[in-house]
Amino acid sequence: MRAVELFKRAAETLVMVVLFLLCWTAAFYLTAWVERLLHLNGVSPFVGQMITSLVGLFIFSLVMLGSSRIESIRDRRFRFFNPIVVAMEKMAQGDFNIDLSTYKAMLESPHHPFSKIVQSVDHMASELGEMERMRQEFISNVSHEIQSPLTSISGFARALESEDLSVEERKHYLDIIQTESKRLSKLSENLLKLTTLESDHPPFEMTRYSLDQQLRNVMISCEPQWSSKNLQMDIDLNKVTIEADKDLLSQVWINLLHNSIKFTPDNGSIRVQLTENDRGVVYVKIKDSGAGMSQDVQMHIFERFYKADPSRNRSSQGSGSGLGLAIVKKIVELHHGRIHVLSRPGEGTEMTVVLPKTASWNEKEE
Repeated sequence: MRAVELFKRAAETLVMVVLFLLCWTAAFYLTAWVERLLHLNGVSPFVGQMITSLVGLFIFSLVMLGSSRIESIRDRRFRFFNPIVVAMEKMAQGDFNIDLSTYKAMLESPHHPFSKIVQSVDHMASELGEMERMRQEFISNVSHEIQSPLTSISGFARALESEDLSVEERKHYLDIIQTESKRLSKLSENLLKLTTLESDHPPFEMTRYSLDQQLRNVMISCEPQWSSKNLQMDIDLNKVTIEADKDLLSQVWINLLHNSIKFTPDNGSIRVQLTENDRGVVYVKIKDSGAGMSQDVQMHIFERFYKADPSRNRSSQGSGSGLGLAIVKKIVELHHGRIHVLSRPGEGTEMTVVLPKTASWNEKEE
């Protein structure tokens, strides 16, 4: 280490000596040129040497001053960009809590030449931090949803080992295990479906078909559920031919109708309405006479794994894991449509799906 330091100092000294000689040489030729230009042939050699030395020192001083200024600018640039470099290194390691407070004035001034860079880094850190938060929340929700049925299956499987169980108790425990297994399977299926829908190339097969007939078929398939609760089904379906993915939209109507049936009390009513305006926009409304939802619940029902408070009688969404309405919203968006919810506590809930009649339709504000 000592040898390296000595070598470095020797190299620096050599550079200084060479630089000085170059400056003195430049001064010598410069003064000689000036003497010839001004015809100063009578100047004594001593005076000429003094002038050359002074000019050489002046040139050397200018070179050193320029070098120090360049070094100073480089240091300032390093100090300027160092917080950005540190911030990007932290983001690369998964830490998005970066501090760019030193650039506060710059962030508030859009005219600074580097303000766009700083603003972009700050925005990127904020967005990546939000994505990381959502990822952690998603993992936590999935773990919770999986852990609950696994705990039930494990507990009742251990209970079945007891030889003192009656036939009825054993059948009851087996039914619970089967139900929880189906719940796990449904959760896995919905997670896979949601992941597929959110991919860059989701499965999408557009066909022309009768939407009113599809809605009738879905209601017929759900008859065991709504008839067991003695629900009154009010149907108002205009004839509408739509261009869409038939299987995906079928999933939308099944999820929405199951929700309405699930949260409508016995002897209640559900109204399904299909209309089309003169601009080729299709409206599907499913209104139930259930307990309804507050504004706070309505703001979150399309979020993955969201479950309202049980006291609001909307304790789960769609599949029972909070994925049903998230899938519905994604499918509707893939069709360039929208879904709205209108609900008040004690006044039921109305879900409205707005879809284009054809794939070439341009979305407009309605």
